[in-house]
This record gives sequence, structure tokens and C-alpha cells, in this order.
Amino acid sequence: MPKRKAPATNSANPNSGAIGTTGIARYLRKRPKTEPSLSPSPSLDPETSSSAHATNSTTPNTTSNDPIRAPHPFHETSSAHGIVLPCYPAEMSTARCHAYNNGILPRPIDQLNAALAAHNTSPPPGEAVIHWFKNDLRLSDNNALFQASLFAKEKGIPLVAMYIISPQDWEAHLTAPVRVDFMLRTLEVVKRDLEALDIPLVVEVVEKRKEVVDRVVEVMERIGARRLFCNIEYEVDELRREAKLAGLLGGKGMVLRAVHDTCVVPPGQLSSGSGKQYAVYSPWYRAWVKHVHLNLELLELAGTPEKNPPGTRDRLRDLFGGSIPEAPEGKRLAAEDRERFKALWPAGEHEARKRLVKFCEEDVGGYAARRNVPSLAATSSLSVHFAAGTLSARAAVRWARDRNNTKKLDGGNEGIQTWISEVAWRDFYKHVLVNWPYICMNKPFKPEYANIEWSYEKDHFVAWKDGRTGYPIVDAAMRQLRSIGWMHNRCRMIVASFLSKDLFLDWRMGEKYFMEHLIDGDFASNNGGWGFAASVGVDPQPYFRIFNPLLQSEKFDPDGEYIRKWVPELRAVPGKAIHDPYGRGAGIIAKKAGYPKPVVEHKGARERALAAYKTGIARDL
Repeated sequence: MPKRKAPATNSANPNSGAIGTTGIARYLRKRPKTEPSLSPSPSLDPETSSSAHATNSTTPNTTSNDPIRAPHPFHETSSAHGIVLPCYPAEMSTARCHAYNNGILPRPIDQLNAALAAHNTSPPPGEAVIHWFKNDLRLSDNNALFQASLFAKEKGIPLVAMYIISPQDWEAHLTAPVRVDFMLRTLEVVKRDLEALDIPLVVEVVEKRKEVVDRVVEVMERIGARRLFCNIEYEVDELRREAKLAGLLGGKGMVLRAVHDTCVVPPGQLSSGSGKQYAVYSPWYRAWVKHVHLNLELLELAGTPEKNPPGTRDRLRDLFGGSIPEAPEGKRLAAEDRERFKALWPAGEHEARKRLVKFCEEDVGGYAARRNVPSLAATSSLSVHFAAGTLSARAAVRWARDRNNTKKLDGGNEGIQTWISEVAWRDFYKHVLVNWPYICMNKPFKPEYANIEWSYEKDHFVAWKDGRTGYPIVDAAMRQLRSIGWMHNRCRMIVASFLSKDLFLDWRMGEKYFMEHLIDGDFASNNGGWGFAASVGVDPQPYFRIFNPLLQSEKFDPDGEYIRKWVPELRAVPGKAIHDPYGRGAGIIAKKAGYPKPVVEHKGARERALAAYKTGIARDL
């Protein structure tokens, strides 16, 4: 594929081309001889959290009369049920959400952009340049990494890669142990690939998340680096962290180069006729397609980094050969599970590319017709690679488009254009997150939907997460998640609708549970999916979008293959009774096998949900 050339970076000192030794020697003297092991994280301190609230002077205050600072009237309930974690302030008010929408409170993306603009300097090159890996764990088509490599080559200095392990961030962000395992295995691949180019990977363990920014600066000072490159992450904590980092580096004569990479079309480049961000996918997607067609460079791929200058291994010898730490105890898989997931989900960009090529050559043509059938291996299963950044959405769209009979993203083979439109959902939800940042703070897209009074029935939640609701399609999906850390997308919608509308449990409990167990957990996509299914997100339609689990089961698993695979108690149930054994004459078989009766009756649950939505939305809280 054609490679995109990154723009040249500025330098105030064109004569600094040799590899310096002063800063490198200083780093080697101070750096520990062995990598620290990951110990269990200390409890998270709400006063030191890097959350959007904790770093804002108008943090919600439980005793304040100011509607922007006061918490939501239901804040005690959301905290008591673990929805708002102790490391974050109380659930914000509706007025605070509107303050973001109305520009009274700055959006985190605007804070980052302002910080980058205020400190957009061109210091001397320094003795090295650093790329900070985050959720972009690949060498190919990595915008920030490629720009860092070009700068290093231009100035004749080495490129050093860095990765920060922050156990408290994993706790605060509900990162699943299986996802932590996948990222650490991916780091092993990244480390090998970098070392083949004589590029060292420095892995730093920072036990307290408030100290991440200081550690980054410390590493730069030790190595003698004056420029730090990284790709932008769009969650609130990360945007504010990078804004703080930009200011801190600027004050020390250094500079942060934070660039867009995750999305095909960066957030902020699409707007409706009224000049606002789209809140509905269909018109947004039409604008997205049009924008890409008019800016084809968006699908050009960045190159891989150049090999470091000769002698780099000698000068930086102590930066090579380090090991990747184990996961902290609270995020560590058992040895047997590590081996099982290693076989199920091979890590790294090379495996991602293999899976992409196989899917595009063998399955994408039939994707539109087969993608909703969970018993078929008809989807790409690339979500884990998108989440970890071992594959860019840009490369995926480009690869699929180049195998179509047209260069139009919305034309030609139906399977290809449908799959591209599904990949684009990832862009859409990140665009939504950037423009409405409070969804990253336990709030629904429409703030007034926070006034719905949900149930917190513990037995119902346990039945749902254990796959024992008495609804076979729901139970099969939940057991698949517990077994392999992944669930088919159609089933994600079914179980999310069931939790929020049949059991009428707070949708955020399900959103949290997914993040705690998914190997492909991505905040924006997970939140967007739950917002859709629970009718609290963009384009909510609460009075129409209520899935009937029985009809969903019959439509998308007509022969019960998926159910029989994941619910072995029902394998002996014949024919269509598999979808509703107690309602279709197979209750004796199901009961004898230990399968439970339905925990709720769908029709009554639907009516209760409709009434609760109507009452809650009408409240003025």
C-alpha cells in the first residue's frame, strides 16, 4: 500500500546531529538495574485522581448550592452500587452536563488543543526522541511513531520507545484481566520488533496514576530527550493528562507532539448543516464517507520506523534486554487461563494482519448476509486488535476498499461496504465522546435520562452475569463472554437490552461488567453500544427499541446451534423448544438438567420499562 509521509517537525538547531552521551549516561546511572515487579495497586485516592472532575475547580460538591457543582440527586445510589468508583467524585448534575454542552465548562479536547498551541515550540533536538506507546501497539501505520522516526533520522539521533504501566489506571478504567494479558503479550511482540531496528523499549511501572506525568518528564530528562511524540487518546482522563503534560514540558524547554491516529477522520472535522457535531449515525456516516472521498490521503498509511543509527546499541545498551513485567495481582490470569487465551487470541500486529487478510479474502463478501448469526464465524473478530491498536481502522478500511470493485466506500460489494460501515462506528463513538465528554463520567448522552429510577435487584444481576436468566439466548451469550472474553455483537445488543429493559437494571452496571470482562474493551464503543441498547445514548428511541429476546433468538439462532454450544443443559431439548423450553413443552428436560425458569416475563417487563422511561424523562432534576 502507498505510505503516507509525515510532516517534517521543526527544529531550532539544525546543527545538532550527533548522538549525545550526557543525558544518556545520566539516565543509565539513575535507572534501576532491574524492572520493578507489579505489585497490587494501592487504593485509589479521589483527591489525586486525574479524572475530569478531580482536576477541575468546579468539581461536584455534595454540599454546594451551585447547580454546576452540586451532584445529581441520585448520586448516593450510583456510588453505593459501584457505578461511580471511589477514585472519582460524585455523579454530576444535569446542569453540569449542560455546562459542557453550552461552553461554560471547557471540553477536554479543547484544553489539550490550547495547551499544545501554547507550547508549540521548536527546542533543540536533544540527544534522543521518544515515542510514547499507549493503545497504539504496532510499528506499521502509526502516525506518531512514524513522525518521531522521521525526526530522529533528520537529526541523526536515536529513537527510544516508552510504555507506561499504570495499575491504578487499569483499576479506574475497569480494564479486564484478559485485556491486560493481551496488552502485555503484545508488548513482547512490540519489543522484539523494535529491537530488530535497534530501538529500545523502556517500560516504566508507575504505581500512582497521579505520578504518570512526572515520570514521563523524568524519563525524558534522563535520556536527554527534548521531544515526546504520542497519539491522542480521546477519553477524559487521558486528554487532561496530556494537556497537563504539554504545559509541564513547555515550562522545561521541551515539547509534546500529540497527533491524531485512532480515527480515520479525526474528531472535529465533521459537522452538520447547522455547524454542530452529528448525534445520529446515518447522517454522520454519509458525511464521513463524503469527507474521506474528498480527502483520500486519510487512507494513506504511515510507514514503519527507520533503523536507529549505528552505535545505538552500544550507547544505549542498558535500555535493551529488559523484560515485560507481569500483570498486577488484581489483573493477573491463572497460568492455565493465560495459555488458553494465548491460543484463542494471539497477540501483536502480525497476527492482526493475518486475521485481516484472511477475513478480507475469505469472508468479507458474505459479511452482510451472515454477520448477525452468532453460531457462524462470519465476523472479522478484529475488535481486540482495534482496541489494543495492533491494527489501525485506517489500514482495515483501506485493505477492504482495495478488494472491492470500486474505490467508493459506500458502493460495490455489499459485504465490503457493510463491513466498512461497521468499522466506522468506532470513529462515530469517539467523535461523540469528544464532543459530549460527560458520557465518560457515568452520564447518559441525554442528561435528563439520568432521572430514570433503575432497579438494583442483586439476584437479577447475578442471574444475568452468570447466564442463568431462563432466556437461553441471553444465557448463551453471557457464558460465551465469561469463557472467552468476547461476545458476538448481535448478542451484546440482546443481553444489554435484556438487562436494561427486561430486568430494568441500571445500564451502567452492565456497561461496567462488560469492561471488566471483555478482551476488546474500548470505552467509546462499549459505552455507545450500551447507550444504544438501553436507549440512553445517541438516537435513544426508548419507546420503540425494546428487543424481544425470544424473537431475537428465533431470528438469529434459528436452529439453536449457538445456544446448544454455550448452554449444555439444553442440548437435549428438541427443535424450536430450545428458544423457550419452559414455554414449549420441554420444561421437564430443562428442569432435570438444572436450567432455571425465566426470571421475568417479557411482556410485563416491557410495560414496566416503558412506564419508567416516561416518568423518568419527564422529571426535572
